[in-house]
Amino acid sequence: MTETEQLIDLLKKKTKLVALLAPSFPVMFEYPGILARLKALGFQRIVEVSAGAVRTNELLAQAFKEQPDGRFITSPCAGFVRLVRKEYPQLLPSLAFKVDSPMVASAKIAKEKYPDCLPVFIGPCIAKKLESTEDYPELGILVITYRELNIIFKEFGTPETPDTAGIGFDVAAPSTRIYPMDGGLTITSGIRSVLKEEEIRIVSGWKNIPAALKEFETNKTIRLLDILCCEGGCINGPGTTSTLTLEQRKEKVLAFARREG
Repeated sequence: MTETEQLIDLLKKKTKLVALLAPSFPVMFEYPGILARLKALGFQRIVEVSAGAVRTNELLAQAFKEQPDGRFITSPCAGFVRLVRKEYPQLLPSLAFKVDSPMVASAKIAKEKYPDCLPVFIGPCIAKKLESTEDYPELGILVITYRELNIIFKEFGTPETPDTAGIGFDVAAPSTRIYPMDGGLTITSGIRSVLKEEEIRIVSGWKNIPAALKEFETNKTIRLLDILCCEGGCINGPGTTSTLTLEQRKEKVLAFARREG
């Protein structure tokens, strides 16, 4: 049974569900309409995954506090983590495994606040399916892409323009809404107050990864490698169907980040 089929089955059974909505959603959906549509499907609660990103940042700051001379490669990108495991095992000690990805951190928030609800991550990344089932099976996160969510909306005939009165995130975090853009972690984490600019590298796109990892190995000045597999970041993930350019996607995310609340 596919993840799409699993979610359809859960919704038909009226299972209590909490949606973990990735911060790249403005690329595909309008706010607050997407929240109203998720509620109409049957989700009891909706957690903004940028709330998990706040915890990710806190854990990264703690890692640098515990290891003042440490050198880290960020690990929120599930596709990148798998690439390192397979092709660059010598760099595994540098991966910040003690730092939960925003998805994992959000699932833990959901478990704390809504223990009777099953967590469903909705985002642009197919590698998150493996992160859920292989790395954190105990959290029971069902992962659905935006592309798959549209299939589910169609299955249930969910209106594209529902009533949005009184609709909002049950858990929100405006401060980290730019997380899915390349450099989002560096910008929102405050790491620039700890590290010098020459100690940070921000990289996105598969084709740029080999050179970035080689530089990290040879240039010991680099203390943080903020890296995402998709060009431009998660806003360009394979689970999206948007026809927007990369710059237009960034503007969508930035516009939502500028909202109050």
